[in-house]
Amino acid sequence: MTGPAPLRIGNASGFYGDRFDAVHEMLTGGPLDVLTGDYLAELTMLILGRSRLKDPEKGYATTFLRQLEEGLGLAHERGVKIVTNAGGLNPAGLADAVRKLAARVGVPVAVAHVEGDSLPVPDGFLTANAYLGGSGIAACLRAGADIVVTGRVTDAALVTGPAAAHFGWGPDDLDALAGAVVAGHVLECGTQATGGNYAFFGEHDPGRLRRPGFPLAEIHADGSSVITKHDGTGGVVDLSTVTAQLLYETGGARYAGPDVTARLDTVRLTADGPDRVRIDGVRGEAPPPTLKAGLTRLGGWRNEVVFVLTGLDVEAKARLVEAQFGDALERGGVRRPEEVRWELVRTDRDDADTEERASALLRLVVRDRDAEAVGRAVSGAAVELALGSYPGFHVTAPPGKGAPYGVFEAVHVPAGEVEHTAVLPDGGREVLEPPSGTRLLVEVEEPPLPDPYPSGPVRRAPLGLVAGARSGDKGGDANVGVWVRDDDAWRWLAHELTVARFRELLPETAGLTVVRHVLPNLRALNFTVHGLLGEGVAAQARFDPQAKAVGEWLRSRWLPVPVPLLERDHGHGPSPEVSA
Repeated sequence: MTGPAPLRIGNASGFYGDRFDAVHEMLTGGPLDVLTGDYLAELTMLILGRSRLKDPEKGYATTFLRQLEEGLGLAHERGVKIVTNAGGLNPAGLADAVRKLAARVGVPVAVAHVEGDSLPVPDGFLTANAYLGGSGIAACLRAGADIVVTGRVTDAALVTGPAAAHFGWGPDDLDALAGAVVAGHVLECGTQATGGNYAFFGEHDPGRLRRPGFPLAEIHADGSSVITKHDGTGGVVDLSTVTAQLLYETGGARYAGPDVTARLDTVRLTADGPDRVRIDGVRGEAPPPTLKAGLTRLGGWRNEVVFVLTGLDVEAKARLVEAQFGDALERGGVRRPEEVRWELVRTDRDDADTEERASALLRLVVRDRDAEAVGRAVSGAAVELALGSYPGFHVTAPPGKGAPYGVFEAVHVPAGEVEHTAVLPDGGREVLEPPSGTRLLVEVEEPPLPDPYPSGPVRRAPLGLVAGARSGDKGGDANVGVWVRDDDAWRWLAHELTVARFRELLPETAGLTVVRHVLPNLRALNFTVHGLLGEGVAAQARFDPQAKAVGEWLRSRWLPVPVPLLERDHGHGPSPEVSA
């Protein structure tokens, strides 16, 4: 490819709590121009909000500072810029802390930060932040910053900002920006792009997957890119690992952001050598006139008790303890919590050779706006049953006094009402204007489906023998992306996995709104399940509050699959059964 040399952008963090030594690994593992770190998620904003209540000087990801104690010198020696959203709710505070650290370790660096995402906090809420784009980051880098700290920006902005600064893109370079958004989306979750959390992990050398390397993107001047990783690091980069990450926490064909709306239905993936995947063909459209904003608040209090039921009569034991618990609450004269949920998880086996394998788990979760309603009244009612309930009574841990849970809400605000500001290394302030051209977001018409797969013999088998999946959360909604790896499987999947079949396979979704999006270029379907997660991950409304494993649940479900497709599988999973 002709033109200027590509910009090599790496990632060293996919969330607050990711592998601590990733910064060192990425700085020493091979050539880089920019190193990014994504520390923010919906739940993280709530955590940082509570941290700031205790200490107004905090509200940022302190782990980043500890990573910089060694990383700062390495980045300076190698000429690597660092861009991170670790500033959280206090980017100015983190920028000052970085300057103090640089002075202490004797590394001369120019530090800048981006602000303006913080919005007036409505009554009853803890935080309110708009998702900014990459133009503030670009302004800081153009002004000579070595380190740029932001608050709430889109995850992809950590890539679009450096790329725009390096290649001189303006707001009208929509295709180039869209290409960078797609690359940024692949990088943002770290090792999920290099074989982590990957549906077909069993096909790869276990030694390579034990410690996947973090990903990097070689961004070109036209916005195309190659996803890869440092030579010699673990993990795998191939068409399927990149496809999986592209589907993660996205929805329809239009992937909207503050800089550009990227058309996911135009993404083209091609193999470019070992552990290299090229992304090109991405088209961009003007961004919407509004910015997404996230609001967090404390929603109430929750408590949890897990009873262990061992051996025979598991269901009868569960019925007994449920009835006894209800009676104990009534005798205590306390108000029943607003939400009481029981879930019997049959982890037990017949004639088990260990006690643990002979045991099931009965999970009680209570939630209420009043801490007292889920505190000692609940733990006391559970504990008092210890000597007068089912045989073998015990719990996995002593009941606690309850803990607060949070709620995340997404709203949209006019982009012109948000003062996106770059605070430059010299202290100067540059206010970034929102894009002058915008486009209201509308769904793309569903593309034509391929011809159906020919009828013939089928066998009942798990969907996962043919299809991969990856799932995640967006507020209270769950996203489930499903893809296949050849055209014949796509002809079958596109017609077989309808919304009706999806609901049939996942009964928890039966009463919810499910929307299917078709992405033929990726041989993929993306499902959005509205309301599956209640009030979001911080509310912990279900067993898997971030929907991380919904895709794997779907893959484990059995349905009639054409025999020729099953004969292409790699020998993993249970043997299919013959079906009429």
